[in-house]
Amino acid sequence: MSLTINIYYTGQNGNAKKFAEEMISSGLVDKIRTEEGNEKYEYFFPMEDEETVMLIDRWKNQEALDIHHKSEMMKEIANLREKYKLKMRVEKFKNWEEK
Repeated sequence: MSLTINIYYTGQNGNAKKFAEEMISSGLVDKIRTEEGNEKYEYFFPMEDEETVMLIDRWKNQEALDIHHKSEMMKEIANLREKYKLKMRVEKFKNWEEK
């Protein structure tokens, strides 16, 4: 069973998009994608809300997600979120696989 987390970052004056761009250009996204248990880490832009960016973040299990949350990268992400003055909304889903 994997976990999917949708995170909506919302700001002003294009800051959410700038945040996503810096996450990519700084190499943080590539580091996260290579973490053990990461299955997906992708940004999307809602057509009807130019001030929001959605991240789809999928992990193999809760343990992998917990390890990610304890990593130094989380501090870097928090610093960027603060730099761009973003608000967050989080949705978490469990993915069931049929056999």
